[in-house]
Amino acid sequence: MARGEGGEQSATTLLSVKAINAESKASTLTVRGKRLTFWNKLCYAVGGAPYQITGSALGFFLQIFLLDVAQLDPFYASIILFVGRAWDAITDPTVGFLVSRSRSTRIGRMMPWILCSAPFAVTTYFLIWFVPPVEQGKVVWYLVFYCLFQSMQTCFHVPYSALTMFISTDQTERDSATAYRMTIEVLGTVLGTAIQGQIVGGTSDCPADLDAAEGRNVSRFTVSTVSLDESKQAYMISTGVICIIYLLCTLVLFLGVKERKESERYRGQLLTFRRGLYMVMSHEPYIKLVIGFLFTSLAFMLLEGNFALFLTYTLGHRKDYQNILLVIMLSGTLTIPLWQWFLTRFGKKKAVYFGITWAVPFMILIVSIKSKLIISYLVSLAAGVSVAGVPPAVVNAS
Repeated sequence: MARGEGGEQSATTLLSVKAINAESKASTLTVRGKRLTFWNKLCYAVGGAPYQITGSALGFFLQIFLLDVAQLDPFYASIILFVGRAWDAITDPTVGFLVSRSRSTRIGRMMPWILCSAPFAVTTYFLIWFVPPVEQGKVVWYLVFYCLFQSMQTCFHVPYSALTMFISTDQTERDSATAYRMTIEVLGTVLGTAIQGQIVGGTSDCPADLDAAEGRNVSRFTVSTVSLDESKQAYMISTGVICIIYLLCTLVLFLGVKERKESERYRGQLLTFRRGLYMVMSHEPYIKLVIGFLFTSLAFMLLEGNFALFLTYTLGHRKDYQNILLVIMLSGTLTIPLWQWFLTRFGKKKAVYFGITWAVPFMILIVSIKSKLIISYLVSLAAGVSVAGVPPAVVNAS
């Protein structure tokens, strides 16, 4: 009896083990069958390019456009940029909440937001770079369309960022797709700077320095009528190119990526906006990371927004500023692998500290020494290395 019972128990155990192994193999085959292909990952990554292309173009060139081409007062140009940034900070959590509450459709829950917002984002982006024929309403024109573009861009990018969780159930596949996305986004910043800078660069007949302006009896902020028309046309051409790329990237994302449906169990665990905000704000490590990233981003945004003006009006590099900006982005792109090795060898905190402080001596150098083109290129090279050092560390820390 004992041996018989033991034999039955042993046979039952073996059958259970075989069943578990068969189930495990079946689930493994299912996961492998749902793995993302190279083209799926590439198409997903291409969807992140519009945000970076438009962001780099606006960050580097919008102030110069408002001052030189739209010919706004510097005070109003600053107001437009400040209100647009503040409005973007408001729309981010709002759109995130609305996206989490939206219903799933046949093409998913994130994809309708991306597809519907893209045409409006392109339209408002184009109108930002258009000079209206009226003189009195220019400030309102640029303020309204800049804020509208920030809203549409948020409706595009927030669902796109969340789409990572819905393209695959395998964490390894999602990490791999994110790596593709980061690579394309870095290339997008270079592409945006190159398109906008190389097309519009050097079209305005701005004096190289104050003495030249006084000798020709013109204002430093005054450009000829012919040059102004050429600048308007150049900005329209570059904007048109970027808008076409925006729509093509959206189309590639839609055709190449299939959004997977989420489980009902996950949908039932949605938090209220207030509860979610409380949980985020009460997580001390995340708050420290956000505060550090806030001040770091603020410093780089100030550098991004004012460096082109400094090169143009203070140093007199009107014909070369677009090339100097391109050097910043190229040096940052090429040194990202170096910073990835640095943070894995010495840690994330050291990478952030060293990356931020790397550009400080060069920033002091450019304002302390008499204007020389070679010095400006060296500083831009160092600034690009510094810019590349911070994002990898922050992303890995998060």
